[in-house]
Amino acid sequence: MSSINWFKYASPPTFYPLAGRLAPLFGVLAVVLMVVGLYLSFFVAPTDYKQGEGYRIMFIHVPAAWMSMFIYLVMAMWAAIGLAFKTRVSAMMSQALAPTGAMFTFLALWTGALWGKPMWGAWWVWDARLTSELILLFLYFGFMALHASIDDPRRADKASALLALVGAVNIPIIYYSVQWWNTLHQGASISPGAAPSMTSIMLTTLLIMTAACWSYAIAVVLSRVRSIILERERNTDWVASVVGPDNRGGRG
Repeated sequence: MSSINWFKYASPPTFYPLAGRLAPLFGVLAVVLMVVGLYLSFFVAPTDYKQGEGYRIMFIHVPAAWMSMFIYLVMAMWAAIGLAFKTRVSAMMSQALAPTGAMFTFLALWTGALWGKPMWGAWWVWDARLTSELILLFLYFGFMALHASIDDPRRADKASALLALVGAVNIPIIYYSVQWWNTLHQGASISPGAAPSMTSIMLTTLLIMTAACWSYAIAVVLSRVRSIILERERNTDWVASVVGPDNRGGRG
């Protein structure tokens, strides 16, 4: 059996239809997983003996926080590939990932505030974990703003890629902040080499919600990158064959 030539998907004309096939599949999977996860979150998972019903926001907050960090690492990985190999799709993927990463970061901060108010008595504290997560949101915003402020797409790709790589140093700071500093934020509920500090149904629900967030992110990013590809490649013949010569437009 011949191996798959993954390098061919570094070309926009071949990546565009692949993204079009995968996006709706992950979209449907995201809806199914989200419905199951929310049902388990509100109707099956038991009440926490310390935090009562308020802990249920964990099933949204924790996956959102995980996604905020992981998407940034994926974005930085695509940016590094784009810098190293000059592949156009890599830069487009990092551009497509940024808004979704920013959304999950904002969701993590917002749900964290809702969770923190009854637990800590305050909506916000300048805790090491919270502050570094806020910095992550600013990094996402900075990436998008920098890319949008430069007219030349190649220069914009390079400048924003460098920012993404530099900003990646914040991810281990977020993850290890509860170990490096004395913080109000609780430690990790799930960590390698240690038993999870929750019941099996809670863990299952958390993992299903995380899978739902991942499926949603993949579906949205693939849909967004298709739009970016059409915008960036609008003057090419293959785009004309896809959308027609009269429908090409947008910013270069």
